[in-house]
Amino acid sequence: MRSPLLQLFQHQATGGLRERLCTTLRLAISRHHLRAGQQLPSTRQLAEDLKLSRVTVEAAYAQLESEGYLRRETGRGSFVSITMPEPSVPPAVHQPAPFSARGQQVLATGGCQDPPFPHAFAAGSPELRAFPHETWRRLSSTVQRSLGSAAMGYGDPCGYLPLRRALADYLALSRGVHCQPEQVMILTSSQQALQLLALMLLDAGDEVWLEEPGYPGARNAFLAAGARLRAIGLDDQGAVPIDGSPKLMYLTPSHHYPTGVTLSLPRRLAWLAWAERNRSWLIEDDYDSEFHYHQRPIPALQGLDRHQRVITLGTFSKSLFPSLRLAWMVVPPALVAPLGQARSVLDGHSALLPQAITAAFLQQGHFASHLRLMRQLYRSRRELLIEQINQRLTPWITPFDSGGGLQLTVKLAQDEAQLTARAAQIGLLLPRLSPLYAGPARQQGWLLGYAALTPDEIVAGCDKLHWLLAGQG
Repeated sequence: MRSPLLQLFQHQATGGLRERLCTTLRLAISRHHLRAGQQLPSTRQLAEDLKLSRVTVEAAYAQLESEGYLRRETGRGSFVSITMPEPSVPPAVHQPAPFSARGQQVLATGGCQDPPFPHAFAAGSPELRAFPHETWRRLSSTVQRSLGSAAMGYGDPCGYLPLRRALADYLALSRGVHCQPEQVMILTSSQQALQLLALMLLDAGDEVWLEEPGYPGARNAFLAAGARLRAIGLDDQGAVPIDGSPKLMYLTPSHHYPTGVTLSLPRRLAWLAWAERNRSWLIEDDYDSEFHYHQRPIPALQGLDRHQRVITLGTFSKSLFPSLRLAWMVVPPALVAPLGQARSVLDGHSALLPQAITAAFLQQGHFASHLRLMRQLYRSRRELLIEQINQRLTPWITPFDSGGGLQLTVKLAQDEAQLTARAAQIGLLLPRLSPLYAGPARQQGWLLGYAALTPDEIVAGCDKLHWLLAGQG
């Protein structure tokens, strides 16, 4: 009985001694060198036969007992189990995973993809080379010394209170938002905010309205929740109110994505009256409100809301940097506790240290200073891109009339898909306009990101764009 074990053991060339012995015993059992119910050598005897330590043999026996290959009886010894464990069967290569209906809905959205950085003309990327890195490093060191080990612990699901206070003050001054610090929630992204709201406010089959064209991240979040979506058309004053009572309406009133249209004051009042009349929620994504270049943006919709129907959200991904993974949401008082509890179930809270550094960045005035510099920088780059288009590209593309944002949306008369594919071959990334329509695209075009490009990079990108479009003329 011992000879087959010795032979098998000597053929196990990889792994530690305990692992090799476990493999030897499994093979001996599966090949019936050791039969069901048969007694194994004692740990002392097998250790002598294989020239191993008794500790190694004991560990191997214990491992196989836990796997179901052996049973051990005090005072009697170790025996091969009568019933063997089920052999593991490798999954079929093409066998589909058994996802839930909701999981299949999530996969059907295609997911959200972040653009490469920097790349002409990737949309939505901020200029990180102009970020005040030294100021951030200094604040980081100061905050870590101040908080000590407290920065390493758990946090409030609704966010770090000093940051919520700083944001409440900033939003009141810059956006006309009326809220208490307790109404401000800190999250990892605006996408997480939408997912949290979809979880808590929507049931599968509920109707949700969105602007057409509109932000695909919102569309994906609501589709993943099983909502029925209805596209709401736009004109030069923003989303056009219609009759109906969906569970919620998603708006980008400050700077519509992707056209840049600002929702007019009469339209804002009309949507607020509609929300109160139908007891529907208005989700206000304050997208790109920091980056208006010719006039101050109209105050946030939330500041006009007298009936607690507006939920406002925003992110630091564009105003600071994407990897910070911090966003915010201002919610009516009645939703604070329920949403905080839901957040605690999902992922607990946002990382404490980045929140504390961001709070100091706001409190000490660095955020306002940084935004002023970025507005000047982005405005000059936007003007350069428009100048290049007007001088060289007007036979083929026409910009939307918009005065803000990190990208310029242009209308295209030619085949969008074909041109976009050809652009990729010459190193141009041209985000397409037509996929932003939920229904048939009524306009072809591109979203030309300029914020992360130097003037030379903008001109070089337009050189390639001219070559591409002229070749199609």
